[in-house]
Amino acid sequence: MNPNWRSFLESTEAVFAGDTSEISSFGDAAGELQAAGRQMVIVPLAHLALIEASGEEAKPFLHSQFTSDVNHLADAQAQHAGWCSAKGRMQASFVLWHTANNYHLLLAADLLEATLKRLKMFVLRAKVTLAAEDEQVLLGLSGPQAAEALADAGLPAPEDALQTSAANGSTVLRLDAGRFIVATPAAAAAGLWQKLTVKARPAGTPVWRWLDIQAAFPLVTLATKEEFVPQMADFEKIGGISFHKGCYPGQEVVARTQYLGKVKRHLYRLSSGVPLQAGDDLFSPENLDQASGKVMSAAPTPDGGFAALAVVQSNFAANLHLGSREGPQLQAVAVNPA
Repeated sequence: MNPNWRSFLESTEAVFAGDTSEISSFGDAAGELQAAGRQMVIVPLAHLALIEASGEEAKPFLHSQFTSDVNHLADAQAQHAGWCSAKGRMQASFVLWHTANNYHLLLAADLLEATLKRLKMFVLRAKVTLAAEDEQVLLGLSGPQAAEALADAGLPAPEDALQTSAANGSTVLRLDAGRFIVATPAAAAAGLWQKLTVKARPAGTPVWRWLDIQAAFPLVTLATKEEFVPQMADFEKIGGISFHKGCYPGQEVVARTQYLGKVKRHLYRLSSGVPLQAGDDLFSPENLDQASGKVMSAAPTPDGGFAALAVVQSNFAANLHLGSREGPQLQAVAVNPA
């Protein structure tokens, strides 16, 4: 995190989580969660990061690596994408968009270093440059007046989900009906924050994770790296896979999984009375062979409980337990019921 940006947040009573850049709260974690369900909140998104791909061959390079169709990504549009190992397991997930000849890849911050290093291995002689956008600050804005607040700050809000707009050196990505991510230069972040907090309440990272769960936003993190074939996280249902493009790492596995109908695991929302975290294994007493699922992301809820997105083996979803077959029982509801 940019040190000046961190100092500014500390001056606004941000409470950092241990020695990380993530913010636990702005002094009232429970109140912030309550607010997220009914009013506008603004969240510093330190758990996310950006990679920029530039150069005249950036488009074909990314198209050859990712599960989605980068070649046909239109101006001012964004899309989900996965980057798979040769075995078809996601090493990272992205939301990507482009400005001029540059592409911007939004991913989990704890995968930034490894993803950037490994992607560079495949560049070879291609005319493409990959770099972390360290001087960009990411802000999340959610709530019924979010578009109005952006306009007041001089930023046009895209009309539809997975569209982008740009003004005053900042880019606005509309994630869904009520949520936006703003990427802005670190030098301008404090001023933009002050404009947006006229109407938005500051909130910590757990609030954004809860909103992600409500929106069924699948994010691969270090805890779940190489755990899921894209269809297990329902990536084909959000436009994150193209079955009509050329080869990419893991393409044969992804295609075979789709056309042979062998996807037995899908994305579920979990409800729990005990805390959950990404990477937790889920078990069913009816499945003695292996774990029946894995938590993808987790957060506390406004009602005092806990929620998660998880990849779950569908035929065992009715009887899931955390950590062992005798662990706390969880409630699971399919994000996209069959």
